[in-house]
Amino acid sequence: MHRLFDLIVLAQETAPAVPPDAPKGPPAPGWLMFLQSFGPLILILVVFWFLVIGSKRKQERQRREMLDSVKKGDRVQTIGGILGTVLDVREDRVVLKVDESSNTKISFAKSAVHRVLGDDNKADNKS
Repeated sequence: MHRLFDLIVLAQETAPAVPPDAPKGPPAPGWLMFLQSFGPLILILVVFWFLVIGSKRKQERQRREMLDSVKKGDRVQTIGGILGTVLDVREDRVVLKVDESSNTKISFAKSAVHRVLGDDNKADNKS
């Protein structure tokens, strides 16, 4: 009997001391627990998303500026690898001279221009 009393006393001593008149708050809402668990991960994904989207927009803006700056006399390379000199620039098309000996001209969509290599005029001035 003495042992049973010791166990009861021990059990009562290890219980947390909560005053009986303390108000019991409602349990934390599920969304709060979710936010505490996954909040840092969500924050990292949002930052990553803005970095990726931001760099993509920057690349698109640079490409658009490059296409808008193409002018007659520029040497360009198309996405297919064709090199030529710009003869005419329209809103959605460029005409390239691709062969000097046979005076071959090809019309391309302006979006087919991959990069501007330089001007023939600037190359002539340097020589």
